[in-house]
Amino acid sequence: MSKENSMLDKLLQWDRDVFIYLNSLGIENYDVFWSTITNFSTWIPLFIFFIVLVFRKYPKVEALWVLGTVLFTLVLVASFTGLVKEWVARLRPNNTEEINTLIRILKSPTGYSFFSGHASSSFSITTAFFLFLRDKFKWSWLFFIWPLMFATSRIYVGVHYPLDLLVGAGVGILFAFLFYRLYNAWRGTKIQSHGLS
Repeated sequence: MSKENSMLDKLLQWDRDVFIYLNSLGIENYDVFWSTITNFSTWIPLFIFFIVLVFRKYPKVEALWVLGTVLFTLVLVASFTGLVKEWVARLRPNNTEEINTLIRILKSPTGYSFFSGHASSSFSITTAFFLFLRDKFKWSWLFFIWPLMFATSRIYVGVHYPLDLLVGAGVGILFAFLFYRLYNAWRGTKIQSHGLS
């Protein structure tokens, strides 16, 4: 047990050290840029773009089902993220006394840190839209530029550790794949039942 605790302590120390290093690379001239990048509202035009692409490539009724699946995935990811944050109760770097005087802080949220809701939600949305549109747009992999920038901004503004972002991204991707497969299984069953009737 003590060995496991030691490994965990080393991992958390690494996480803290890497965060401090990456955060220290911030340049004041770019503060406004990254503070804008880190806001959800900045990306509303991108969400509208995703929705337009779905309606362009899917029949109206199916497009609504696709968007409903993406929204359902996002709601579950956000709920799961909130539960884990309360359970783990890891303080954000900006609220951690040992390091908050050593880092650049541009935002000061009061909630817990592990894992990042920005990372989990953005990667779930992006992965879901990518899975639904990858066969229809060859350039759909470019969607991932958004969550990568969005997640990275959380280190820049001083509110998340790298592990918060990595785990959040993994959770978001996992949920998106899960509900994409469930959607396809449901759709296959529906098509088959209509065919049999």
